Amino acid sequence: MGIDGYCGAGKTTLARWLVEELGRAGRPALHVDSDGFHHVRERRYRQGRDSAHGYYDDAYDLEALAERVLRPLGPGGDRVIATAVHDLATDAVLTDRTTSVPADAVVVFAATFVQRGALRDLWDEVVWVDTDEPTATARGIARDAEALGGPEAAAAAYDARYQAACRTYVAEERPRERASIILDPSDPSGT
Repeated sequence: MGIDGYCGAGKTTLARWLVEELGRAGRPALHVDSDGFHHVRERRYRQGRDSAHGYYDDAYDLEALAERVLRPLGPGGDRVIATAVHDLATDAVLTDRTTSVPADAVVVFAATFVQRGALRDLWDEVVWVDTDEPTATARGIARDAEALGGPEAAAAAYDARYQAACRTYVAEERPRERASIILDPSDPSGT
């Protein structure tokens, strides 16, 4: 299952909650963290640290996600998946982070851009977390301010890089329209 939405929409929070609830219900579930599927820094920033196109084109290793997670879970796959291909903190490429996934397990991956190109057809389900951009941006700034050099620097990064890339994604791929489930996190009734 892919969980999609703007940066700061609440995708990872939903993924963690879903895996926890499935576990409580007795269903095996695994959250594969998107931080383990970034490209190395040289690739991520080759168009510049502030580039929206650079974030959109180069942040995530979507090919590794397809080949090392989604295809092994699909028809004829061996169900042995990578849980990470990159260490974001050290910038190391990882080749040994794998696990075997039971046939009845739900694997959840939350990230922006999960419906790009060929990935779209590899998911069983995709949830679009329908948080509006201003709310998602405010959450992202609060979450990432320390890592990005303070609230003002985080706001600038969200405006110039992260949400600008998300706007490109929304315009090109129409992920909300293509998602199998649209979740409005502001509606506690789930309707």
